[in-house]
Amino acid sequence: FRRAHTLTVLFILTCALGYVTLLEETPQDTAYNTKRGIVASILVFLCFGVTQAKDGPFSRPHPAYWRFWLCVSVVYELFLIFILFQTVQDGRQFMKYIDPHLGVPLPERDYGGNCLIYDPGNVTDPFHNIWDKLDGFVPAHFFGWYLKTLMIRDWWMCMIISVMFEFLEYSLEHQLPNFSECWWDHWIMDVILCNGLGIYCGMKTLSWLSLKTYKWQGLWNIPTYKGKMKRIVFQFTPYSWVKFEWKPASSLRRWLAVCGIIFVFLLAELNTFYLKFVLWMPPEHYLVLLRLVFFVNVGGVAMREIYDFMDDPKFHKKLGQQAWLVAAITATEFLIVVKYDPYTLTLSLPFYITQCWILGIILVLTWTAWRFFIRDITLRYKEIRRQKQEHKHEKDKCLSNGDGHSSILDEQNGNKLRERKL
Repeated sequence: FRRAHTLTVLFILTCALGYVTLLEETPQDTAYNTKRGIVASILVFLCFGVTQAKDGPFSRPHPAYWRFWLCVSVVYELFLIFILFQTVQDGRQFMKYIDPHLGVPLPERDYGGNCLIYDPGNVTDPFHNIWDKLDGFVPAHFFGWYLKTLMIRDWWMCMIISVMFEFLEYSLEHQLPNFSECWWDHWIMDVILCNGLGIYCGMKTLSWLSLKTYKWQGLWNIPTYKGKMKRIVFQFTPYSWVKFEWKPASSLRRWLAVCGIIFVFLLAELNTFYLKFVLWMPPEHYLVLLRLVFFVNVGGVAMREIYDFMDDPKFHKKLGQQAWLVAAITATEFLIVVKYDPYTLTLSLPFYITQCWILGIILVLTWTAWRFFIRDITLRYKEIRRQKQEHKHEKDKCLSNGDGHSSILDEQNGNKLRERKL
C-alpha cells in the first residue's frame, strides 16, 4: 500500500511540476533555472523519502514527520559534501546563490571589553554593560537548553555540557573574538540564568511527561468538542515515555559512549560559531536559525536511537540511521572549518590553557583506569581473600567439632564455584 501511495504522490508531483514548466516560458537566466531545478529535485526526493524511508523510534505527531527530517539530513549532508569540495573563495561565493547578501567578510563582535557590572563613569546608565549583553541570544540560550534537556533527559549530562562549553569559550577566545565574554556573562548570565533555567524547565517538563497517563483514544470516539481539541493537542506529545538512565559508571562501554555523546555535542556547538566565521554568515541570518531548528528535530531522534542501542543491544543490534547521519554531519561541518580556515584553528593555545587541559585529561584518564580496571581488580582480590579466610575458619571449626570430611569438601567445592563466577 505504501509503495502504491508513493508512486501516486510522485506521479502527481511530477505532473504538477511538468505542468508548471509547460505553462510558463522558460527564463533565459541560467542561475535562476539552476536553482529552480535543484529545488524541484529536492522536493521530489523529500516526497519519496517521506513515504518510503524507514520509520524511526518516534510516532508522534506522525511517523512521516520524522521521515521528513531524516531526508532533510541526507540533503544537508550532500550540501555539506558539495561545499567541502569547493575552493574557499568559490564556497563562500556560492552562498550568494542562497542569499545575495552573503559572501562578504563580516566583523566579529567582541562581548568582552568593559566588564564592570556597575559603571560609575556612566551617569545616565551605570548598568549599560548588562543591557548591552541582553540581545536576542539570551532567549535563544534558554530555549536551546530547554530543548537539549528534552533530548538528553539527564540533569548532570546537561550541566556538564553547559559548563564544558564555557571552558571551551575561555580556551578558544584567542581564535574567535565572539568567544570573548565577561566572567559574569559566562557564569551568571549563561550557565546559571539562561542555561540553568532552561535545564530546570526542561527537567520539570520531563517529570510531567513521565507521570502522564498515556491512554490514546480515537478522535471520532471522543464525544465532546473539548475532548477532541485536547486529543489534537496531545497528538504532539510522545506516544509513550522512556526514561533515560545513562548510568555512565556502570560499565566501560557506557562510560565511553557517554563521553562520546558529550564530545559530539560540544563539537556541534563549536561548529555553529566556526561555520559562521568561515562562511561569512551573520549570527542573526535565517540559515543559522534553520540549522538550529534542524538539529533540534534530528537530535532528539538520534539521542533516542543511541540510548536504545546502549540500553538493549540484543534487540537494537545496530545504531539508528539518524544517529549515524548526525555524526556524519557534525564531522563534515568540522572538515569544512578545517579546510576553509586552517590558520585560525592552528593558532596555538596559551600555555596556561594547555596546562589546564592536560591536567583535566590526565584526571579523566586516571579516574577511568581506577574505576574500570584497578578498582575491579582490588575488589575481586578482597572478595577472594575474604572467602579464603571464611573457608579456613569453617574448616578449623569443623575439625574442632569432629564433623565429617564430606561437608568440608562440599564447602570447598562451593567456594571454588563462587571464585570462578567472580
